[in-house]
Amino acid sequence: MAKSPKPKKKKAAAKKAAATERGKAALKRGGFWVGFDLGGTKMLACVLDDKFKVLGTARKATGGSEGQAKGRQKILKTIAEAIEDAGVDPRDLQGIGIGCPGLVDPAKGVLLNAPNLGWSRLKLGELLKGAFRRPVAVLNDVDAGTFGEYALGAGKGARSLLGVFPGTGVGAGFVYDGKLVMGRAISAMELGLIQWPGTHLGSSNWGTVVLEDLTSRLALAAQAGVACYRGQLPELDRKTQGSLRQIRSKALAQALRGGDEAGMVLFHNSIRFLAMGIATVVNLLAPDRIALGGGLVEEMPMLYLQLLREEVARFALPQLARGVKFTVARLGPNAVAIGSVAWLRQRQKDNTTALS
Repeated sequence: MAKSPKPKKKKAAAKKAAATERGKAALKRGGFWVGFDLGGTKMLACVLDDKFKVLGTARKATGGSEGQAKGRQKILKTIAEAIEDAGVDPRDLQGIGIGCPGLVDPAKGVLLNAPNLGWSRLKLGELLKGAFRRPVAVLNDVDAGTFGEYALGAGKGARSLLGVFPGTGVGAGFVYDGKLVMGRAISAMELGLIQWPGTHLGSSNWGTVVLEDLTSRLALAAQAGVACYRGQLPELDRKTQGSLRQIRSKALAQALRGGDEAGMVLFHNSIRFLAMGIATVVNLLAPDRIALGGGLVEEMPMLYLQLLREEVARFALPQLARGVKFTVARLGPNAVAIGSVAWLRQRQKDNTTALS
């Protein structure tokens, strides 16, 4: 005959059950969304209420070299931790928006190719829908950030907005009359691809260089590392030992403010190349506004915008360049997370089939 549970074990079980119920009762109720920024170096999950107020967050190093399987686990864990941090009831989750670096198929919810991560054909929509049983929107990260700025930030009230975000790479997004400019089954506005004698880690084609090789924060850091080695940026070298991992936006901005000629030459050249790409978009689409984001822009916004405005005017048609207002993105580090949810909610409102 089986022994009945001891009284102490019964009490412990009852106590645990009661604590669980009290915990559930203490959770904040009300619909919420999760916005996710899958970046080249970090991933960020934000829990947002219906007014886009951030209720909780969680972040982890992306670790693209660890592989896609590890990446999938990290994404799910980061979302769970953000929901826990927000203290909300998981049952009230309304949907998840995720912005990804690289080419995306929004209709199928697939990250097609992310060169800076080494990932491809990652079925994020299927992964998140299977885990959380809620609607999911998958889009390019700069598309997400640009849509967020259009709806809630620097582009609010504009007819059209070009968003440009130099970071680990360089991405662009374009919103016209409330619609993201995308292909039928693939994200677009890959501003960075130009023909130039050279090579690129993300491309095996000789003679093709990506604009981010010349203008991204990562590219600028790599060039600054060489200048450190040559003794041209002594203060930056002292602070970072010329390590690419240590030469981040803040360190670069401090070096540039120091007035070292080598640093300013590198910076000005990166702005000039970026302006060439932006001028092409200005000539084609004549945006009302251009919003710039990313760590280096945020560290030195006035200088960045001033130089970029001057260089775009050099390469764009004068009549079109004069009509553009340059501004700094306002949503900060949460722009991609907020924008992905804004896009998801807009799609839900429109009852389109753009959700994965």
